[in-house]
Amino acid sequence: MQVGFGGRDSGDKNPFTPKAYVERYWDRHVSSSFPKPSFLLSKASPMTAADTASFAKLAAANTLSTRLPDFCSAAHLLCFPEVRPSLEKHTKDENFQTYNDGQNFTNYGTSSAGGLDTFKNYSNDIFSTPVNDFRRYSRGAAGHEETFTGYASDTNVADQSFHTYGTSTAGGSGEFKNYSSNSNVPDLRFTTYSDNTAGRTQSFSSYSEDGNAGSQTFQSYGKNSAGAANDFTAYGTDSNVASSGFTNYGKGGAIPNDTFTNYGVNMNVPEETFKSYADGTHGGTESFANYRDQSNVGDDSFQSYAKNTKEGTHVDFKNYGNSANPGSDTFKGYAKGAEGDHKVGFTGYGVNTNATFKDYAKEGVSFATYNTSSSPSSTSKTVRDSLVKRWVEPGKFFRESMLKEGTVMPMPDIRDKMPQRSFLPRSILAKLPFSSSKVEELKGVFKVSDNSSMDKMIMDSLTECERAPSVGEVKRCVGSVEDMIDFATSVLGHNVAVWTTENTNGFNKNVMVGRVKGMNGGKVTQSVSCHQSLFPYLLYYCHSVPKVRVYQTDLLDPVSKAKINHGVAICHLDTTAWSPTHGAFLALGSGPGQIEVCHWIFENDMTWTVAD
Repeated sequence: MQVGFGGRDSGDKNPFTPKAYVERYWDRHVSSSFPKPSFLLSKASPMTAADTASFAKLAAANTLSTRLPDFCSAAHLLCFPEVRPSLEKHTKDENFQTYNDGQNFTNYGTSSAGGLDTFKNYSNDIFSTPVNDFRRYSRGAAGHEETFTGYASDTNVADQSFHTYGTSTAGGSGEFKNYSSNSNVPDLRFTTYSDNTAGRTQSFSSYSEDGNAGSQTFQSYGKNSAGAANDFTAYGTDSNVASSGFTNYGKGGAIPNDTFTNYGVNMNVPEETFKSYADGTHGGTESFANYRDQSNVGDDSFQSYAKNTKEGTHVDFKNYGNSANPGSDTFKGYAKGAEGDHKVGFTGYGVNTNATFKDYAKEGVSFATYNTSSSPSSTSKTVRDSLVKRWVEPGKFFRESMLKEGTVMPMPDIRDKMPQRSFLPRSILAKLPFSSSKVEELKGVFKVSDNSSMDKMIMDSLTECERAPSVGEVKRCVGSVEDMIDFATSVLGHNVAVWTTENTNGFNKNVMVGRVKGMNGGKVTQSVSCHQSLFPYLLYYCHSVPKVRVYQTDLLDPVSKAKINHGVAICHLDTTAWSPTHGAFLALGSGPGQIEVCHWIFENDMTWTVAD
């Protein structure tokens, strides 16, 4: 909601600070009589006038990277520490009860004979930006064991890398009991995991479960190993919009025993790729119990499964792609070129008409159930209700009729889970590159490594910012308060106000709707909505939203009737262009263009309207 600005931080009276300039800019460009919005202006750069001038000169000379840590600290930015190789060696058994980010393991447990290394809590519960790098872990060890009880769980924007883990080991075991569960935008990379091993056992009890967005990659897993046993009990279960990739899994192994019990089960919009799974193996067993079972839409690609396997190999899929709401599936090269006596089977392959299954062995392959007859009409109410319960948080979407005094409704988790950052002053922002064509220059400024999580964040944000607008949409990405003001006033005029929900009180609980006020007299109007993007500095994606009604309402405790919050909600009256699989239609029924859809403005999101 609108709140008075109330002065500058820390008694700052200097009129040349970025915050002071933003106040004057608001006065010059916004003509409404509302108080200055404190929640927006507080996001202005906290830098001093001297720092702003100094860093602006460095930006103009393209030398800002020479003082990057100072710049990131003064400007309140999201910058990952530079992880450098360490000369320190760890040759003795270690028992870490609690380990947080701050160093890397360049050479840990190399050539160890026997013994046990344990990590009880590694980078857990850090709602910041943990960056950890294992460059060489347990390489060439014999009979050595490692356990990670809790690894990078409940973190925000986790960046975790294992370059070589357990390579060329003999015997021993590695165990991850809880790897990056409940993390927000994790970026997890295993470059080489247990390659060229003999008789080694690896297990992931819980890998990236309940995560939000992000990606995980295994570039080489168990390649050229003999007698290896690898097990994923739960991989990516209940995660939201996650990307996973396995490039070489068990390739060229001898008598492996690999099992995925649950991979991508109950995921929302998964993007999963397997390239070369158990190709060229000799003997042993490869098994998937549940692959993407009951997931919601998404895209899967399985390219080359058990290709060119040797005699005695047993490959089995028990349940593949039995999606609650099917997406797109491609399965190429199933046991193609397998030699001798091999057994390959699918117990159940159930996807929809978007599936392709081709280039597989014509002999030695059995399908117990193969179903591609699913259609939207066959998606029952039971399945839809299951999807709603799993992926659409109660209260996230609602009908306009709910906004009446006395209505009791669930409030979703409206908390902002993005890393805290500030806008940049326009004097610095204008000197920094911002386009995919100049991404290498931008990465140079912030010392971003190729293929890192920061690299992916930057590219994802640039791609979204450069996407062509939808029909009737006007859009712009803004990195300063001044730019946001300019965009909003260009769409709505200078008599504008900006709104957000006052606080997060009541989230994940029932709330009662109190007094309701429709903005602009409750008339159909146009607004400008702004949503955060992940970027080193605070970046918002702003776009015009036609045909809406915007409301503000007191939110009360249903029992005491005491006011606990002041909510702002927006109702989209034209949903014609929305996807039929949009969560709103799963939650409310109906489909595109048939109903209006309302939602609350979450913490640190905002909507602009013409001022009443």
